[in-house]
Amino acid sequence: MAPWKLPLIVAAIAVPIAASFVLVGPGLGLAMGSLVAVSIVAVAVSQRPRGQIGRDPGEDGRRLLVVVSHPVEDPDAIREIAAEASGGGRRAAAEVLVLAPVRIGFLDRWASDLEGARQQAQDRLVLTVASLAKVGVAAEARVGDEDLVQAVEDQLGSFPASEVILATGDDDEDPAGAAAAAELDSRLRAGFRRLVVSDRADR
Repeated sequence: MAPWKLPLIVAAIAVPIAASFVLVGPGLGLAMGSLVAVSIVAVAVSQRPRGQIGRDPGEDGRRLLVVVSHPVEDPDAIREIAAEASGGGRRAAAEVLVLAPVRIGFLDRWASDLEGARQQAQDRLVLTVASLAKVGVAAEARVGDEDLVQAVEDQLGSFPASEVILATGDDDEDPAGAAAAAELDSRLRAGFRRLVVSDRADR
């Protein structure tokens, strides 16, 4: 942070509180102080570290992480993943892990009902892994964090992938997937590509 920014931040916090105490009274001053404190906490919580994700791909074998915000059944998409997993005859075959982040709706979160969201994630895993198995690709399957980027970052700690494929809907159908793809493309140390698949039947 530039040195001149800190005094401005302190002033932005202190001046409204002090003015409220002087002009209106302690009651509004305390309320203003509480509001500023809550705002600071909210901003701090919303900030995500923007550094690189994962480690540089090593020489200890290829690992392919396939992250599915939508199930992958389309034959063309499955062939693309299978080609990446096999190495195309030029590289060694990769160990494959399919990760399905839990997609939690507002009402589900409000009601603390996560079972339905977890079941949908597992359904996406079953469909994708079964489709890959039909073309000879064996894959493990796991459910991950609801935030796509966080799910990838968490998984790379135990599964240091050399390539990551993110399967999403198109930009209009899946704006969260599009945003996650842009962020992963800029932050991942591993190779990255996005596959756009249709999920009309799952909606």
